[in-house]
Amino acid sequence: MSTLIIVESPAKARTIQKYLGDGFEVQASMGHIRDLPPRELGVDLDAGFEPQYVTIRGKGKIIKEIRAASKKADQVLLAPDPDREGEAIAWHIAEEVRPVNDNIQRVLFHEITKKAIGKALEAPFDLDMDRFNAQQARRVLDRLVGYLVSPILWKKVRRGLSAGRVQSVAVRLIVEREEQIEAFDPVEYWDITATLQGEGRRPVVFKLAKVDGKKPQINNEKDALALKQALESSTFDVSNIDRKEVKRRPSAPYITSTLQQDASRMLRFTSTRTMQLAQRLYEGVELGADGPVALITYMRTDSVRLADEAVNGARNFVSENYGSEYLPEKPVFYRSKKRAQEAHEAIRPTSLEYTPERVRAHLTPEMFSLYRLIWTRFIACQMVPSIYEQTTVTATSSAGPDFSVQGRILRFDGYRKALDAGRTTNPDEQESNEDPTKALLPEFYDDENLKLVDPRITCEQQFTKPPARFTEATLIRTMEEQGIGRPSTYASIIRTITDKANYVSRVKGSFHPTELGRLVTQLLIGSFPEVLNVTFTANMEDQLDKVEEGEESWNNVLELFFGQFSKALDNAEETMANLRREGVPVPGVDCEKCDSSMALKAGSRDLYLACTNYPDCSNMTSFKRTIKGTIEVIKPEGLDRNCPDCEAQLVIREGRFGRFVSCTTYPECKFTESLGTGIKCGKKECAGELVEKRTRKGKVFYACNKYPDCDFASWDRPINQECPECKHHFLLEKTRKRGTVIACGECGYTSNQGPAEKSPQQNTA
Repeated sequence: MSTLIIVESPAKARTIQKYLGDGFEVQASMGHIRDLPPRELGVDLDAGFEPQYVTIRGKGKIIKEIRAASKKADQVLLAPDPDREGEAIAWHIAEEVRPVNDNIQRVLFHEITKKAIGKALEAPFDLDMDRFNAQQARRVLDRLVGYLVSPILWKKVRRGLSAGRVQSVAVRLIVEREEQIEAFDPVEYWDITATLQGEGRRPVVFKLAKVDGKKPQINNEKDALALKQALESSTFDVSNIDRKEVKRRPSAPYITSTLQQDASRMLRFTSTRTMQLAQRLYEGVELGADGPVALITYMRTDSVRLADEAVNGARNFVSENYGSEYLPEKPVFYRSKKRAQEAHEAIRPTSLEYTPERVRAHLTPEMFSLYRLIWTRFIACQMVPSIYEQTTVTATSSAGPDFSVQGRILRFDGYRKALDAGRTTNPDEQESNEDPTKALLPEFYDDENLKLVDPRITCEQQFTKPPARFTEATLIRTMEEQGIGRPSTYASIIRTITDKANYVSRVKGSFHPTELGRLVTQLLIGSFPEVLNVTFTANMEDQLDKVEEGEESWNNVLELFFGQFSKALDNAEETMANLRREGVPVPGVDCEKCDSSMALKAGSRDLYLACTNYPDCSNMTSFKRTIKGTIEVIKPEGLDRNCPDCEAQLVIREGRFGRFVSCTTYPECKFTESLGTGIKCGKKECAGELVEKRTRKGKVFYACNKYPDCDFASWDRPINQECPECKHHFLLEKTRKRGTVIACGECGYTSNQGPAEKSPQQNTA
């Protein structure tokens, strides 16, 4: 009997083929083969939301090969990934194969090992229509929102903008966090410390803990200095010593979200990169003589369940490698969140035979780092807690206030034996890379008198801090906590809002909403309050889970959603502000030419402020947002020369293609010129000057102002410094993956000193 097994990727196919004998052929579909059409809605709203699937461009040849192989086989087993997307891939393949071979069944590989594959092949089953319908419902929901809301944004704001059922909610979280930061008013407070020393022991810094038996509230310098003065002449006695044992338990094994969070926080991987690397570890890596080996279980999971065999393997490893004192009496089990897909396991190594060090030579550095992270977390989860002795010493001053200091020392490392310090997402467990003995306090005794030593009493001004901006790790954690999206969607959501939609920028690892992201969010909340509601989005995820579990009809879920959604669509067409025409009024910002109010409008590339008195007044200007979130006009930078056409002053403005020089009387006088650098053109025979320009896509470059007579141009910023080697009259600032270097475009001279100071901008015709 011949069997054809169909999976998604060639790597997965090679690994599986390795474990199978004669009579088996493994082919790859290269992901989805059918989907909704790319340039039309593809959903029949009058026929129960029936999707109109089409073959994905380029997949015709693959379908033809799968059909040919299916026709020869006695049995076809569909083995895409064990989740909703995998079920959809399997269902679409089945539709193509059924005309030539109707002996089709489904198998699930939660890990790609010989044992797991053999067990799955012994128990094939029919396709799971409930799981497929859950994916189908999600796909149609996302298509309805994306294809029906986005055109409204094109009409009202700018072509090419997108809206998404989940992505728009994620952007809303980031926008609202930014608004919280802007609205935050810091509150002043003062930290007061006393440096105290017992007889013959090292001094220790104690912090003010209580005043009149209450938490101190010292909010100004006057009160802080008054208290300091009173304390300077005080005596101090130890009034209480509290010693207690503190246990820190290991975190649960990884699920998709916690793996993405830790990989972001500790390895600086994006969620997309994490999932790419995990996919390769799951599908199989070439390990020399061992051939392709799958190193981890399926990486899209929200379950912390572990197979008994895996738990026993981890316990044996702990006992053999660390000793019985590190092994709990009973296996450790963890509880998954509500509605977790318990058919999956947590992310873990497929075999403890392949330790990180054993496979290191066969992995890229990134793959090794991620595999080690998964390995150590899995081993640690079956170990005993770490035990600390925590000591709190309270010293009471003769002036009344209490001071305290806390120290913690590690008495037994427990699971930390396996887990590198700091590798955890458990909010209750903030490990430190420091030697734990550094927190050791000197011995103190009850009622002991302590000496006040330099720096004696210190006062330090502090301010309360606003909530932190989201990082990739904290955004994923928040989305998970609030039920927005699912493990398989976090990476694509973040990639969409940062890379494709341009609604969010990433600055030093933190997410900042762009002006476009703020504006679109404001418009969508006004017109589609339900779609952008966090609770509504989370409830929709629960409804999709019910579809998968056979508790709800996918058509009913769509019907209930669309009834409300269609009304919002009609309303948005009529009431959503049109930023191409009238714009959104900005309170408190008036036109400098006619005193009318200014409005925020959208151009083909940027947002700008325009006078509401148009066409009588055509004043337009750029703007910036202040630290408190208000909009402020950017005043053009004046130049010390006048317009050659009308004698008015020239200024530097921001435009569609970057900065440029124009007349202050614009639009009455339309004189403009490119922004000069003050550096002579790079061609020896040319007397022109290099000017700053931008491509139609907004990328800055530098070109000769004598174009088209001179075609010299450079992507690198010119620097008004002579080359020390060939004496060429300017250098270039080149940006590379490893940083910025200074180089000569003539002789190849390179300096790793980083970017030079920008020369003063000069502006010539």
